[in-house]
Amino acid sequence: MKKDTLRRARQRLDERLAPLKPEDRFRPPPKGWVRAIRDGLGMTGVQFARRLSIRPQSVDALEQSEANGSIQLKTLRRAAEALDCTLVYALVPKASLEGAVRERARKIAMRDLGRVAHTMKLEAQETGNANLDARIEAYIRDVLKERDLWNDS
Repeated sequence: MKKDTLRRARQRLDERLAPLKPEDRFRPPPKGWVRAIRDGLGMTGVQFARRLSIRPQSVDALEQSEANGSIQLKTLRRAAEALDCTLVYALVPKASLEGAVRERARKIAMRDLGRVAHTMKLEAQETGNANLDARIEAYIRDVLKERDLWNDS
């Protein structure tokens, strides 16, 4: 039951990520987290530079690189440690992972079944839209493989 194992793993990950939503709660301050935390602690740039073993001039570049999104994770981790903080890094899906997989499977099933319906219509063997949802679910269950859901766009 590999499908069930994958589904359970997705559900567990969805559960772990749920507390991070809405993700806009974690939007960084305009000057970045490093500057906000440093200012909140009352730490000067010179003091921060000393804790990082860098030149004081480099503090401004570090803070600007964080604010504009170009900072490296290892640099951000070092800055967090110098501020006695923990760097928390996560990717938060816009929708649940389980929902994204179901939506993608349904989209592919509808596309593939649409091709079959078109061919059958050309051959005067049209099935109509009766039981479309049941056919889609059967196609997803019996034909689609999860590993193939993301092969094409």
